[in-house]
Amino acid sequence: MEDILYRYNPWWEGEYEPSGLIARASVSDILHKQASTKNVVFLTGLRRVGKTTLLKLFIRELIKKQLVDPKHIFYISLDDYLLTKNSIIQIVDEYRKLHRIRFKEKVFLFLDEIAYKEDFELQLKNLYDSQNVKIYASSSSASVIKSKKPYLTGRGVVIEVLPLDFNEFLLFKNIGLSKADEHLVEKYFEDYLFTGGLPEYVLRGDIEYIKELVDDIIYKDISAFYNVRNSQALKDFFLLLMERAGKSVSINKVANIMNISPDTARRYLDMFADTFLVYLVPRCGKTNEKILSPKKVYAADAGIRNLFTGFRDKGSLFENYIYLKIKDRNPCYIYKDGIEIDFMTEDKTLIEVKYMSEMTQKQKSLFDEIKAEKKIIIKSIKEAVKL
Repeated sequence: MEDILYRYNPWWEGEYEPSGLIARASVSDILHKQASTKNVVFLTGLRRVGKTTLLKLFIRELIKKQLVDPKHIFYISLDDYLLTKNSIIQIVDEYRKLHRIRFKEKVFLFLDEIAYKEDFELQLKNLYDSQNVKIYASSSSASVIKSKKPYLTGRGVVIEVLPLDFNEFLLFKNIGLSKADEHLVEKYFEDYLFTGGLPEYVLRGDIEYIKELVDDIIYKDISAFYNVRNSQALKDFFLLLMERAGKSVSINKVANIMNISPDTARRYLDMFADTFLVYLVPRCGKTNEKILSPKKVYAADAGIRNLFTGFRDKGSLFENYIYLKIKDRNPCYIYKDGIEIDFMTEDKTLIEVKYMSEMTQKQKSLFDEIKAEKKIIIKSIKEAVKL
């Protein structure tokens, strides 16, 4: 196993200067803040959204700025076929033996694709309780992390990595805009709405990359993991979701269109949410209303949505962008007498998104009627930046 471990940890043998990796301050800052805690840190998010890159950049920071001994930093990708028969405990023990590191000596463990190991939650608990470790783990499955949380109650924190926002997109494209260039902001923002925020796709622009990503999620993460035999039905279902992005989705209507049972449609919807391809927003109201009312669907990434629907309906794409910006504020949508207002956040901010357009009179009346701590109408990217 020694050669495998060295292959994953080049900093053990010399200077570590990863090329082509661009930092994302929004996540890096959180990783740094968590470094001084005992918490197990879980990075979740869509496949290829940049979780591994963030971990490796953080490793560089630990070595360069925190002056952590490189041999006390261990990274491994647990989806490696050569490690199939080894438990996490066994792999970590081999690492400690290799460098003669005692259990009481602190080490930083970076465990990529943690869900590939059975009983990972119990193994992490064992490591947490019996060794001096700081653990960072990643997974592309929301359901796996949610279901295992009880085993790590009080020991873990979850950080979701989202696709690039507009400012990060400009950074990755190496585009700097001065105040004199403000007239170009809207144009570059439309480029962003077309491309989306998957880091590798932003840099390469290869449409085959997006196709391969979606196929991997549908055929490997969903079909194989959940034992769904009809993979084509899954893909058709996802196309339907992309066409409905930004709108409420009736399980019964989708089931009728797909000629499947409502239970199957609900299961498919949950699968796509669990792999971070879509997000579901409930209707505002009492608990019963939230559960029973149709949920609005938003795409995880504009580039993926455009692959399936074409680049159209910029207003809907803009609303999707705003949702991702406020996602951590747990928004719901308001629906009353056939009129809808886009978002009410948990801190009681009412938001209506109108990309270069106006509210109808009925919408305006409902918007004015609703009680909120703050009310915002967003019509442009310049206004969106203020969120």
